[in-house]
Amino acid sequence: MDLHLQNKSVVVTASSKGLGKASALEFAREGANVLISSRNEDQLRQAVEEIKKETNNENVHYQVCDITDPASIKALVAKAVELHGTVDVLVNNAGGPPAGTFEAFEDEAWESAFHLNLLSFVRLIREVLPHMRSQKSGRIINFASSSIKQTLDNLVLSNTFRAGIVGLAKSLSQEVADDNILINTIGPGRIDTERVAQLDTIRADKQGKTYDEIRSNTEKSIPIGRYGQPEEFAKQVVFLCSGANTYVTGQTFVVDGGLVKAL
Repeated sequence: MDLHLQNKSVVVTASSKGLGKASALEFAREGANVLISSRNEDQLRQAVEEIKKETNNENVHYQVCDITDPASIKALVAKAVELHGTVDVLVNNAGGPPAGTFEAFEDEAWESAFHLNLLSFVRLIREVLPHMRSQKSGRIINFASSSIKQTLDNLVLSNTFRAGIVGLAKSLSQEVADDNILINTIGPGRIDTERVAQLDTIRADKQGKTYDEIRSNTEKSIPIGRYGQPEEFAKQVVFLCSGANTYVTGQTFVVDGGLVKAL
């Protein structure tokens, strides 16, 4: 299948590692011009080198960006336009907020999670929309969590703001459809990343179990019987953001091996 991504301008945030990096790698495989970003320049530089080596795509660049800072967001999008003339695809990704229950957090934690996990997406979309509207084409995907279908214990901040992402995408999809701009939300289940390992370690400590016990028990609850790999998630991202997707917008998806039982 031709995904029509050759020479398309793709911006992926929080992409020096994990699901963001895996997605950037898949876009590069398809011949896209990719701009990755995070706050860590050393990790970004290494990620660019690895992606170029694996894909033989030299049109992979990086920009240091703190997505909680409006000026940094503007600079990121400006860099993409400088390099590639426009932005065809925006992949909104951000690190997860701290784990914990409702009584564990004061206003500062709520405000921090809001800026990181919701307002940053609003600002990034605001910056790329004029370019997509002018060319009557664009794809936006927001990374969330499987909590968009079924809430997760001990993750009240994530549960709250991931749901906000779904509402944003659903509303916006109706406003920009006339310009052939498609926007969707995708949530990972238990994908084998540093973030999931961190959460499993927290669960292990809280329950007085080993990390291996927690992981083994979780795998038993997944119908496919294992954690997913980042590239399995990334392939779904790339399809939804490609020219092969011409009719799917305003939708929410989970990539979870069947873990979530909600309809």
